[in-house]
Amino acid sequence: MSKISIQMDPIELIDTKSDTTFALALEAFKRGHELFYYNPKDLTYCNGKITAKGKNIINIQHKIGEHVLLSEEEKKDLSTEDAILLRQDPPFDMTYITNTHLLENLHPNTFVVNNPFEVRNAPEKIFVNKFKEFIPETLITRDLIEINKFKKEFREIIVKPLYGNGGKQVFHIREDDPNISSLLEMFFEYSNEPLIIQRYLPEVRNGDCRVIMINGEIAGAVNRIPPKGEARSNLHVGGKAEKKILNNRELEICEALKEELKNKELILVGLDIIGDYLTEINVTSPTGVQEISLFDNSNISEKFWDALEEKI
Repeated sequence: MSKISIQMDPIELIDTKSDTTFALALEAFKRGHELFYYNPKDLTYCNGKITAKGKNIINIQHKIGEHVLLSEEEKKDLSTEDAILLRQDPPFDMTYITNTHLLENLHPNTFVVNNPFEVRNAPEKIFVNKFKEFIPETLITRDLIEINKFKKEFREIIVKPLYGNGGKQVFHIREDDPNISSLLEMFFEYSNEPLIIQRYLPEVRNGDCRVIMINGEIAGAVNRIPPKGEARSNLHVGGKAEKKILNNRELEICEALKEELKNKELILVGLDIIGDYLTEINVTSPTGVQEISLFDNSNISEKFWDALEEKI
């Protein structure tokens, strides 16, 4: 039995049918691990000690409205834990980055998943550019001239925030779309960050493949089909999940990333592949575990804990 802390968004509000963190916590509870839960805002550094105010998970179950039973709040020295799951959702902002710096003080004596140093240095839409041979044509900039040149060359493009998540603020700009200037103005008034622009991949109509990698190995995959009239395939914006068997190109991409993920201690990772192209490497809080487990009649959470228990 190990002592496990979970840094996540409010557990009371999660969707137990699809939430990956819930599935991981449920499997840990079944294995007899002691679980402590806290929100990112309750992480504290004081005189060299990292603590969090949170609650012990007394019970966790697949029962809507009664999925978790928590203790009274207490303050815990996180150096006494065996592992911490870094599972809050982005945005990947300065609060998120600060938390990775604090947790880095604990790792690896308290094993943090994923490695907070590597999470901080591998934002999903930037890390992927290291694998140029697998990605679509990509531009990262705030330069309007460069963006317009890119659009002129590729005609249809995808525009999205560099540090966004979950399909939020993702726009499909067609060749004759008159709104691109207004859209860019809106983005740049809202944020000082660059945008990421990619050639639109029409293959997305056939699905956006999410592959879950555990310690560099393929654990399973699911295909996400965007709804009619929508460029985004994320499940929470209406994408439909389908069973997925990986093809040779997708297997090649996974094999190419294997050692990099293992070396960086990125234990739980979600790869997004559209057609022949790798579009994102999700390392902050990858999802899809429950959907894949359902279609494959497997238990991805079990594979995760088998891998983590070897390290703690």
